[in-house]
Amino acid sequence: MASRINHRILVGCALLCAAAVACTDSWHLSAAESQPQPAVAVTNFPTASGARLAGDGKQTRFILDIDQTISFRAVTLADPYRVVVDVPQLNFQLPSGTGSGGRGLVKAFRYGLVMPGGSRIVFDLTGPAKIANSYVLEAANGQPARLVLELEEVDRAAFVQSLAPENRPELRPAVADAPPATVPAAAVPEAPQQKADGRPVVVIDPGHGGIDNGTQSSGESEKNLVLAFGLALRDRLEKAGKYRVVMTRDDDTFIPLNDRTKIARNLKAALFVSIHADALPKTEGDAQGATIYTLSDKASDAEAQRLADAENRADAIAGFNLAEEPTDVADILIDLTQRETRTFSNRFAHLLMGEMKSTVRMHKHPLKSAGFRVLKAPDVPSVLVEIGYVSNKGDLEHLISEGWRAKAVGSMAQAIDGFLAKRLATAGQAN
Repeated sequence: MASRINHRILVGCALLCAAAVACTDSWHLSAAESQPQPAVAVTNFPTASGARLAGDGKQTRFILDIDQTISFRAVTLADPYRVVVDVPQLNFQLPSGTGSGGRGLVKAFRYGLVMPGGSRIVFDLTGPAKIANSYVLEAANGQPARLVLELEEVDRAAFVQSLAPENRPELRPAVADAPPATVPAAAVPEAPQQKADGRPVVVIDPGHGGIDNGTQSSGESEKNLVLAFGLALRDRLEKAGKYRVVMTRDDDTFIPLNDRTKIARNLKAALFVSIHADALPKTEGDAQGATIYTLSDKASDAEAQRLADAENRADAIAGFNLAEEPTDVADILIDLTQRETRTFSNRFAHLLMGEMKSTVRMHKHPLKSAGFRVLKAPDVPSVLVEIGYVSNKGDLEHLISEGWRAKAVGSMAQAIDGFLAKRLATAGQAN
């Protein structure tokens, strides 16, 4: 039995190392996204002003109106069937609701920034289809330049044959002259001045971003609500000066789930707090209040499982075809998670609930657990906080209120202080 456990540990460590090597490029890019980018006016980017679909279930055409010609790359993905179009960073000025409906082979499409210098359009398909033709037309006869994508229905066998390795999308700009990503200090081995900073690192992770809007209601997107909350929490913690505070993103960019966790692990973070805002479909009734989630092998209830499944699909929503860990690898990673780390995560969750319930409305079952990928760092205490339901009118009013945000951020900061007080005291004695 002992030898089997040792074997699993060695296999898990090897897989972790392999994953780290394979994800080096995307880590550098996601870390760069967490740093302030040079101020560039949106008018410097090409502008997309209109998008439409035409055709039927056999052949469907997508047309994007743009103010200048651009380069692009289009690929197909399976399970679920999608088409991903990578373009240089665009200023999307499309009418509200564009892409929410479909036509022919396209169920719906979404668009947004996936990294500095690169945007993406992702089409959800009704079934297998091939890209029969794709091209950019120059402006002519009073008409703008256009990106055109022509899709054609195919059977599953023909579709699978078209999925050559070179057709897999990668996290990089679609044009060779896109501005290179810079690697911030947090992504490289610590400099001497960083070693002298003994303050605990707190990583704040606003969910979603860029092409991934998260939940939406009444014109409000989860990605914007949680970013505003995360920035307010960062400012509150930095003002106190007790911690090094790192954001996984501080603007409207997309970061893959594994890279969010990697930021916390590379910085040996003392705490990882992921911020989200849930929503329930109208058919499932109503819910309200904040909920705090920790990692577990088995979901605490059906709602927790639903939410974990939804959040764990973030990479697919953004169209990435990143290599997922096989189920057995995920199990190994969970097995390797230190019991102490889960204990600390649960301890912080209880502290946070105690602080938040005195200032904000909590869900009727405020502490839950499920297998969230973003919480799977084996050595970093981690929680995911759903600060409210955008599908609930009262919660949404709170989420967009600066006064409510200030109270919620204050209670969260108090919980972080309480949780890390012992570590700070230990550090003070060492000095």
